Amino acid sequence: MVLEFFARGTLIGFAIAAPVGPIGLLVIRRTLSDGRTLGLLTGLGAATADALYGCVGAFGLTFISGVLLGYSFWTRLIGGLFLCWLGISTTRAKPDTEAASASATKAASAYLSTMLLTLANPATILSFAAVFAGFGLGTKGADYKTAAVIVAGVFTGSALWWLLLSGGVSLVRHRLAPATMRWINRGAGAFLLAFGIAALVSLFWRPS
Repeated sequence: MVLEFFARGTLIGFAIAAPVGPIGLLVIRRTLSDGRTLGLLTGLGAATADALYGCVGAFGLTFISGVLLGYSFWTRLIGGLFLCWLGISTTRAKPDTEAASASATKAASAYLSTMLLTLANPATILSFAAVFAGFGLGTKGADYKTAAVIVAGVFTGSALWWLLLSGGVSLVRHRLAPATMRWINRGAGAFLLAFGIAALVSLFWRPS
């Protein structure tokens, strides 16, 4: 039974991480420019944030979720501005011919930047709460051992996707010419900027 719930959590984590979005673009771009290690750490930051929000949803921490959702406007605003900054800086970045050394500072920056960016969207709690409700979790009297197993599975599934993505991208890194990398930087930066602008617009505009 424990393995079954762990497997379900792994599938949930993998499914949540797999769609290509701003985090996926960051993992791809950082893997190409800085190497597989920093690309993987970028993804693990998002996996950690998913696990933290998974804990809130699985253990029914309504007070924490209420506080986070109450400040969702400001966290989403900061997240949108951060995406815009990432987009502009990525567009202007010069391609490196060799993988950057994974210094402690750069590794921490890669990890923390995506963890905070993912945490900047507290509405994710609602998605996890809906998923865990299907398991009978997040309610009074829930089985916390089962909740812990599923959350561990969520992290494992998310981390597995980032491992596969960063590993796959790293295989083609050295085959790309600097000119190609320059266009990849511009394309990734444009998409990140678009995601950031869309996030900001969604805060102030609602379709009638």
